[in-house]
Amino acid sequence: MTPAVEFRGVSVRFGRTTALSPLDLTVARGETLAMLGPSGSGKSTALKALAGFVVPSTGRVLLDGEDVTALPPHRRGLGVVVQSYALFPHMRVEANVAFGLKARKTPRAETARRVAEALELVGMGEYARRYPRELSGGQQQRVALARALAIRPRVLLLDEPLSALDAALREDMVAELLRLRAELPDTTLIYVTHDQGEALALADRIAVMRDSKLVELGPSRELYQRPSTEFTASFLGASNLIPVEVIQPDGTRVRLGDRELAADPSGTFRVGRPVALGVRPHRVGITAADAPGALPAVLRGVQWRGTGFRLDLDLDGNEIRAEVPDVEGLPSVGERVGVSIPDGCPLVGIG
Repeated sequence: MTPAVEFRGVSVRFGRTTALSPLDLTVARGETLAMLGPSGSGKSTALKALAGFVVPSTGRVLLDGEDVTALPPHRRGLGVVVQSYALFPHMRVEANVAFGLKARKTPRAETARRVAEALELVGMGEYARRYPRELSGGQQQRVALARALAIRPRVLLLDEPLSALDAALREDMVAELLRLRAELPDTTLIYVTHDQGEALALADRIAVMRDSKLVELGPSRELYQRPSTEFTASFLGASNLIPVEVIQPDGTRVRLGDRELAADPSGTFRVGRPVALGVRPHRVGITAADAPGALPAVLRGVQWRGTGFRLDLDLDGNEIRAEVPDVEGLPSVGERVGVSIPDGCPLVGIG
């Protein structure tokens, strides 16, 4: 089957600044891909090159096998939702949603039908006659989504669509996007975000970006459980990266201090190569300092997070973090504690 989207060596430069290094990436029809990374990583630039808002310096962009690199945005048939919503304040909701259809000279009756259909799809049917200023932020975002869906795009691009919303609204909109994805199984979604929670919740695959480059690409669950790079391990799930020594050529046994641990290597690791265990904070166990098999550590900080505590620890000179339930009898700051690291944590290269 022909891929829905292809980046073939696409790069973007502005003068001496490289906004996107050559990118090779394929997205299947009906797939949801999240492009995840910090500000300046190149993820939004890649989306703009796909949408036609910036011209690639090198490479080609293909949609359903057709080279669209030279096509203007309005001829690519894409739906786009951006962080600022970009609604026309002087137009009612129904007129905003109809804008793309009118630009395509869609017949009036067909336009009215599609507008009503798109608004119902996002739960905004009863707000058709309102102006954007009469809507909440979450409602405006739904209208922007309806406008993008009304043209029935083959590919829907979402660029940081939830970053302007508060935490509760973001959770509601993630649930809404999951529902829409189930109702539109043939629509390809490319979702740009710096929020790893949104990426994990929505995406089939995640493309991790950093410094204008694609760092790692893979299924969401696999990247979370077995990241192969130091950056992915720390950015996607805030893993503790604890330096260890490989003592078995296949990387399945490592040494931490005077203890041996079983590891889960995601690649080939040489004995003596600088590597780290990627240990999620919720998997770090806290025990008594003299507990059998415990690694000695010092508690440096405690933060209550409502449902539990975040503990900052010094483990043999390494700063690590643990997340523990809201329980009685926590040790005091400065006190020695025991730390347990489970077998099977992923092994990642460092340096």
